[in-house]
Amino acid sequence: MRKTAVVGTAFALAAASLGLGQTASAEPAAHQVRYTLSALGPGDFNLYYSFAAPPSLEAYHADPNAFVKSEKVNLAPGAPWVFETTLADSQWAFLSASGAAHAMQADPNVRCEIAVDGQVVVEQTGPFTTQCQLRSWN
Repeated sequence: MRKTAVVGTAFALAAASLGLGQTASAEPAAHQVRYTLSALGPGDFNLYYSFAAPPSLEAYHADPNAFVKSEKVNLAPGAPWVFETTLADSQWAFLSASGAAHAMQADPNVRCEIAVDGQVVVEQTGPFTTQCQLRSWN
């Protein structure tokens, strides 16, 4: 009987030292998200992008400004716009850019890219507008 208790105690100590007795954390790991917008030609663009992940689609619809920023940027070839944020759920990542045509000027050919944890997960190119997203926002 005593031998069984000693073996049982030894097993419990070994399991604890290996982390078998630990419980998993309920918090999901946050993701580093990087948005990049570049253009082959100069242009002014209106940007919309998420900087925080809402807890639900309903929360987003109730107050989108709590999760999305808008700004105007001027892009030149070789000088991309870059923004980095941390999102609890990277599926909320999106970047939308729209520009305007200018007479006697070539299309700027704007390109967006989203990288999550250092890996490019989506990229799109358009003559004046482009949109990158990881989920449906309907």
